Amino acid sequence: MLEAFGLSDPGCVRPNNEDYFISDSDYGVFILADGMGGANAGEYASHLGAESLYEFLCHSSTDGLDSLEVGFHEANWAVRQAAKNNPELEGMGTTLLAARMIGGGQLQIGNVGDSRAYLCSQNDFSLVTRDQTWVAEVGSRLGLTDDALRRHPMRHVLTMAIGTTDELRVNSYTVPISAGDQILLCSDGLYGVIDENILRETLNSEKNLCEKCHYLIEAAKNSGGPDNITVVLVQIA
Repeated sequence: MLEAFGLSDPGCVRPNNEDYFISDSDYGVFILADGMGGANAGEYASHLGAESLYEFLCHSSTDGLDSLEVGFHEANWAVRQAAKNNPELEGMGTTLLAARMIGGGQLQIGNVGDSRAYLCSQNDFSLVTRDQTWVAEVGSRLGLTDDALRRHPMRHVLTMAIGTTDELRVNSYTVPISAGDQILLCSDGLYGVIDENILRETLNSEKNLCEKCHYLIEAAKNSGGPDNITVVLVQIA
């Protein structure tokens, strides 16, 4: 049995919210997208990418471990086709992060871009996903310090996103889970603003899922809220 709660906020600076999430405990599917593009294109891309993946996962006859990656490619195709058909949407893209139950006490997680999934299990808090960013894939190999990487002018540059290329790379992970475990999905408006210790302490607190999500959103806003902030928290009951 799953319990889940999601919350999204535009933050303190951005005039609109280009983040989007889907939380469906019945199907065991949870998706988060952080859009990019001029005007409303980023908002459109995040909605279209997330909804396309959701529809594929809920209604596809393909149920193997590779179906999640197939769903990401379907979402990528949908966003690219929409941009081709409407010049105002040209150049739009989105990160895409998904978690779904696959039975046998396992959760499958996939990501494109830099939205993240964390696992909190028996007070052990760990990052599951790998960012597809210049800092993570290039900068970290150059011997730069963590502080230099955090301040690097290319720290927000994505190396992969839904809608920007036909040659999509999808990171996929299978995570064993048990009763009491929590999975946190979030955009960089959260983890890029507040310290990871706050994430850990909040998930390990006695707050319920709703209270935890609201607390994390407010913590990011109290730290300036420079970007849209989205949190989806799932607990294995």
